[in-house]
Formats: sequence, C-alpha cells, structure tokens
Amino acid sequence: QVQLVESGGGLVQAGGSLRLSCAASGRTFSNYAMGWFRQAPGKEREFVAAISWYAGSTSYADSVKGRFTISRDIAKNTVYLQMNSLKPEDTAVYYCAARESGSAFDTWGQGTQVTVSS
Repeated sequence: QVQLVESGGGLVQAGGSLRLSCAASGRTFSNYAMGWFRQAPGKEREFVAAISWYAGSTSYADSVKGRFTISRDIAKNTVYLQMNSLKPEDTAVYYCAARESGSAFDTWGQGTQVTVSS
C-alpha cells in the first residue's frame, strides 16, 4: 500500500521561499507519476505540478510556472516542491499525490499548510 507523508510547510512572507517534501513508501515507483495539488479555503483542490518517476518529465500549472520546481530523489523515494517568489494567493494546504501510469491520481498524503503573508 502506497503511503505519502508531506513536510516542509509553514508561514513565509511574500517573496520568500519554501521547499515541500513528500516521502513515499510501500512499493517501487518506476511506473508512477507524482504530483502536488493545493486547496485554498473555500476553493476546489487544484493541480500544481507533476513529475514522472522514471523519466523525470515535469508539468506545471500556469499560475506557478517559473516560480515552482518539482523534482524527485529516486534513492530517497522523495518528491520535492521548491516554491520561490511566493505570493499570498499561494496560501493553501498542499497535498502530495501518486498515480500509476495511465491512471488518475488516487493516493494522497495528509497535506501540509503553506501560508504566505503580505
């Protein structure tokens, strides 16, 4: 059973940076993609970024392109989200997610709060 544990959230001023981590366990992930999603109060959960575990190809939401970078450390089974130039509108609970190739994201972490003050 796949388990995902996020860490690294917190409070930061606008323009600052944070790095989120997602430790994955429970199986090998060579045919998986990993993603980050976020949910702000009163809003739907939205896609932020994703990375294919084997090839390392990435995709981003338009709202974070050029500011956020997703990466993975295969040896540590960990996915990262480096967030730079943070804005108050980035405030949300950030969730790590996993999916097998060709499937929808169906495994989620517990979430980590990111708060950006103006």
